[in-house]
Amino acid sequence: MSLSQPAVAALGSISGWFNDASADTYAMAAAVTDLLTRDVTPGALVTKHDLTGLKALASDFLQRHSFAVGSGATFSSARISEGQGVLEWWTPGPSGAEKLVFDLDPDGERFYDYEHLPFFSAAERTGEATIWGPYVDYLGSDEYILTHTAPFKIHGEFAGVAGYDVTVRALEEIFLPALRSIPGHAALLNSSDRVIIGNSGAYLVGERIKAAPSESRIVPLAVPHLGLSMLVPA
Repeated sequence: MSLSQPAVAALGSISGWFNDASADTYAMAAAVTDLLTRDVTPGALVTKHDLTGLKALASDFLQRHSFAVGSGATFSSARISEGQGVLEWWTPGPSGAEKLVFDLDPDGERFYDYEHLPFFSAAERTGEATIWGPYVDYLGSDEYILTHTAPFKIHGEFAGVAGYDVTVRALEEIFLPALRSIPGHAALLNSSDRVIIGNSGAYLVGERIKAAPSESRIVPLAVPHLGLSMLVPA
């Protein structure tokens, strides 16, 4: 059964948006690779001095992408000197980009075990871009966000991931006009078939769709590696 024209149009526009975002995420990771390959000798650990150019890269990404609420690079702990920053991540502030602070103490109340989170581990495992979320913002704003990253390397070896954060609220502003043009209930799903955005109260953020309801179907988005799909009326 063929899809409605509004559904086809929504699939195309949302796929196009994420393909553009992926291209920019890969470009960000490539820029981090170039910066560190230039400044770090083969086999050496990354030092604080080597990190000085990362803020400019993150600031530039934030300025060019108004939807992003965070951007930067996250390092493998094995590739960086002890005591140095492993989470070089910034958010827009009134006076420019502001660096975020994370609890990296394994005994801390809010320990951020980032190396085991999908935005890091999936990119390390596959060598490709990945997107994780929606999940509740780790900074306590109670916003649902997604993190979109791509791996970067130093002299050909995996060293971490680079990318950006975006809120579900921002994605709603971008995608809801297309989703609401679809006659019937529709939703954008992540790789685990959880709802990112729905066009009605029928599907809530984070809800897992175990199987397409009657008279509906799940259609993959034409976006490599991210595993995104849309639940649309059949």
